[in-house]
Amino acid sequence: MLSRNETEVMSAVYCLCDGTDECLVSSLDILSVLPQKKRLNTEELDNILNGLRLDGYFDLVYSERKGERMYVIRLKENGFAWKRASKQKQRDISFRIFLAFLGALATFVFGLILKAISG
Repeated sequence: MLSRNETEVMSAVYCLCDGTDECLVSSLDILSVLPQKKRLNTEELDNILNGLRLDGYFDLVYSERKGERMYVIRLKENGFAWKRASKQKQRDISFRIFLAFLGALATFVFGLILKAISG
């Protein structure tokens, strides 16, 4: 299970790779795709990228271009399946909310029936 920051960074990486298996991006590219309320510095971004690399989402190689640190990211099988897994997680959450609502509704109706029977 990924944390919120890891999920957002993985979403940014997936978006920047744009369907290809490999991309060359800078930390500014990744940070610009993240939501405005998430302000990560480059050290936090490096830690998150290394964590995602260790989890098997992609291979990560550091590079330099004109004095700027660049990342060469090659998506692995988990990285390609991330979007599908993310949608499945959303469906699971929606289904659980629906079941909770259905259970509450059944309990309410059952309570009304018991109240009507008892008096």
